[in-house]
Amino acid sequence: MPDTARSADRRPGSSILVTGATGNLGREVVHRLQAHGAHVRSLTRHQPAPRAGVEPVVGDVADPAVVREALVGTDAVFLIWPLLDSSSAHDLVAELNAAAPRVVYLSTTAIDDEAARQSDPIVQVHMDMEALLHGAGLRPVVLRSDTLASNTRGWAPQLRAGDMVSGLDIARTAVVDERDVADAAVAVLLAQHDRLDQGLHLLTGPEVLSRADQVAHLGAALRRPLRFQALPGDLARSRMLADGRPEPLVEALIAASVRRPESNRITDHVEGLTGRPAGTFAKWAVDHAAEFS
Repeated sequence: MPDTARSADRRPGSSILVTGATGNLGREVVHRLQAHGAHVRSLTRHQPAPRAGVEPVVGDVADPAVVREALVGTDAVFLIWPLLDSSSAHDLVAELNAAAPRVVYLSTTAIDDEAARQSDPIVQVHMDMEALLHGAGLRPVVLRSDTLASNTRGWAPQLRAGDMVSGLDIARTAVVDERDVADAAVAVLLAQHDRLDQGLHLLTGPEVLSRADQVAHLGAALRRPLRFQALPGDLARSRMLADGRPEPLVEALIAASVRRPESNRITDHVEGLTGRPAGTFAKWAVDHAAEFS
């Protein structure tokens, strides 16, 4: 299995392209690639702050001209698809096919491989993207991630204002530390081809948690008696729209809260790729407690 402790084996002058490079997960991937001495090219919608060793490309991952520019001299891509529709991904896949890099795609453990249609639009677009990449013959390494711990950063304004988090009560999942997902991604991106473990990896944390459980862990880290309040769909919708979230995303989140089944699956795939067990959400909460104060 690849080991993140190994140094990069990229060819001189080659680059690793990271899409969504300024997001919660993307920036962790960039940071780790830099630590390995890899040349990183970041694709972001807005001009990022300058970072040594990171070459920025500004534009939309759905724009084939932008993708074509970003892929020049690139031999590996960490791909995050940010849209709820895969129709505009066909041009992206065509550009990837032409450039023929190694593709590591971030997907979701919520996919049901036995179902023709998925539970909600968020899961459906991931299944569609996987099908597109495989159908093009790209042989992607797919990292299906469970709910990222960093998603709870959206609760910070509420916790700075009081001791209650209110929102949609989405089904319990094995919440995974985004740092573990980043380590797994980098292990694959830097792997030598003869050691590369092609195929599918299910990245989970070590325990299944509800939103109330996550709030309780944050409370322990902050030493405050926090509570979670589940909101009915209509109230959650109005609040998310008032906060400026796009309506398609709001409707997709509502659908996920109603239709997505609970998952009790826990895997050791993080350890298989990184050489160490996945961290707990409780540890993540302690490490990030200052962000909620």
